Amino acid sequence: MEIPTKYTNRLSAETSPYLRQHAHNPVDWYPWGREALERARQERKPIHLSVGYSACRWCHVLERESFEDEATAKILNDNFINIKVDREERPDIDRIYQIAQQMLTQRSGGWPLTMFLTHDDQRPFFGGTYFPKEARYGLPAFSDILQRVAAYYREHAPELRKQNEALMTALAELTPRPAAADTELSDAPLGACRAQLTRSFDSRNGGFGGAPKFPHAEMLEWLLRRWRASARAPEPDLQALYMATLTLRRMADGGINDQLAGGFCRYSVDDHWMIPHFEKMLYDNAALLAAYASAALASPEPQYARVAHQTADWVLREMQSAQGGYYSSLDADSEGHEGKFYVWDRDEVRAVLTATEYPVFAARFGLERPANFEGRWHLYVAASLEEVARQVGRPLDEVSALSGAACDRLLSVRAMRVRPARDEKILTSWNALMIRGMAVAARALEREDLAISATRALDFVRAALWRDGRLLATSMDGRAHLNAYLDDYVYLVDAILELQQVRFSADELGFARELIEVALRHFTDGAAGGFYFTSDDHETLIHRSKVFADDATPAGNGIAARVLLRLGHLLAEPRYLAAAEQTLRAAWPAIAQYPSGHISLLGALEELLAPPEIIVLRGEARTIEGWARALAKSYAPHRLVLAIPADAAELPAALADKTVRAGPIGYICRGSTCSAPIDSLAALTEALHENDPSPPPPAPSVAPG
Repeated sequence: MEIPTKYTNRLSAETSPYLRQHAHNPVDWYPWGREALERARQERKPIHLSVGYSACRWCHVLERESFEDEATAKILNDNFINIKVDREERPDIDRIYQIAQQMLTQRSGGWPLTMFLTHDDQRPFFGGTYFPKEARYGLPAFSDILQRVAAYYREHAPELRKQNEALMTALAELTPRPAAADTELSDAPLGACRAQLTRSFDSRNGGFGGAPKFPHAEMLEWLLRRWRASARAPEPDLQALYMATLTLRRMADGGINDQLAGGFCRYSVDDHWMIPHFEKMLYDNAALLAAYASAALASPEPQYARVAHQTADWVLREMQSAQGGYYSSLDADSEGHEGKFYVWDRDEVRAVLTATEYPVFAARFGLERPANFEGRWHLYVAASLEEVARQVGRPLDEVSALSGAACDRLLSVRAMRVRPARDEKILTSWNALMIRGMAVAARALEREDLAISATRALDFVRAALWRDGRLLATSMDGRAHLNAYLDDYVYLVDAILELQQVRFSADELGFARELIEVALRHFTDGAAGGFYFTSDDHETLIHRSKVFADDATPAGNGIAARVLLRLGHLLAEPRYLAAAEQTLRAAWPAIAQYPSGHISLLGALEELLAPPEIIVLRGEARTIEGWARALAKSYAPHRLVLAIPADAAELPAALADKTVRAGPIGYICRGSTCSAPIDSLAALTEALHENDPSPPPPAPSVAPG
């Protein structure tokens, strides 16, 4: 039965679950668009812009306290045009006004984002993040803020216009000038980044810096690559390996990792990775899946593969739609309380488990220690299985079986609880990140089901989100809309290239080329190099962003440069190589100033300085796919392996000229040079070993001395 509602506003027709959550507020909400902006101009009312996302806990708190309150809603409706934005659907809007908020307030940003804009040109003049209903936390009451802002806007328009001009000048100066044409693009930022990470590394708990702690999966992958690149050096960089693997181990054991079902929460509120902010985001798990799968190849320790398996299984079970696309997130809250779905009472666990299971489970997951979350227990690995076996006096294999059975039993009980809400919109960029993660894991873990999952998601994107030669950004309930952003295009190219290493498709490779051509045509900064975040035919906003720094996801410019280099070498296309170098040159001042904030661009720089190794296999499909699987057992992050069947049609010229022989053959290509055909796997492996003679050292379990 539908519950009658007193209010319904314009958000009820939107695709975003976050916007729909506000559809029955007494606030007269609009989505961002022509109707709202025109009404603001006509009525000369300032705009109250509220930005958030479905899994954001404090967004829900703000709604319950203020947007559902009729008195607050009356102040908003009388004095403002109220616009609600889902940051995941409109990262272009969010990015601009987050930066503006930081400039105006000299404080960090976040969500919910609360901004006040001029009625005629949408320039921000005041803002903040969360404001409470009543004054607390050192913050004024939201209703007081609203009344003061409305009065100030009426009475001080000239001063605001002057402030706005200064802000617009500051926004225009955000992007530094590119490096001069004669500036050497050297490896200096790589060493500087490595030194920065060493200084901020938490040698006890892993990770970088203090709480709140974020996974920074791309940073961990970069450290693994850094170690692997040093394997032939007189002194391999074991410290880089140690920083990556210690962090991966500590996160795997912490409460940030769902110990029962798999899947990682967004960040930890403490230094120990114990208590998370409980929302689960698709993009975090995509990056962490790739990082753990890569570590499983780089290290003999079984934990990395186990966590990669668990993370992938969680995605398959809970985050992939019947149509193939991946959903966006799970909320932190259920039944109005953060973490309620995940935490346990000790007596509840004791009642569910057998008398032999409970002592093992309690020792393993911290129930013997003090409660760690609001008087209850959130599970984390408190003791290794070996330690538990000694403590309970049972054999290790028996303890492992009891722990596994207990986890299964508790997972079944947890499944009966009220689940956190799932944001079921399908975002092109986040789907691309998970397609890449699934492809990396499919190779490393030898799981065909993950390759099938990735292919289903790619097929969904092509069917639902590719229209008239352009991508759309989001889809929900069969409705796809919104111009796609740079990230959508280049992340998807990156994902397709990874998927080609699992199983080759000339059609998909052709699609990747279409995507990169659209990016070059519509997003390129022809004057300074690099790429804008929005296309040249996108809605006009107060600023056209050009992003070089990574945030929760990699910078589109960094991924663009890397895939342009890879496609340029793979397809012998000099335009792509030139665009990649121009992107790095445009970003060079930012990279040089703060290299660890530009990890994705450093990945591209590595491959500009040392082009990736491309292995092209030709022959009967079953045989060359076997060769590819054998090569995939080695951790070689700067290598692409394409197994192209002899009967593959419509190949690009640069691949078609890798001709087929009577039996299987392989070509080793570096830069613009390819080897003669090699007709046995043993000879191919030997040739690769000659180029990289030092095998990687084993992963250290303690800090190198």
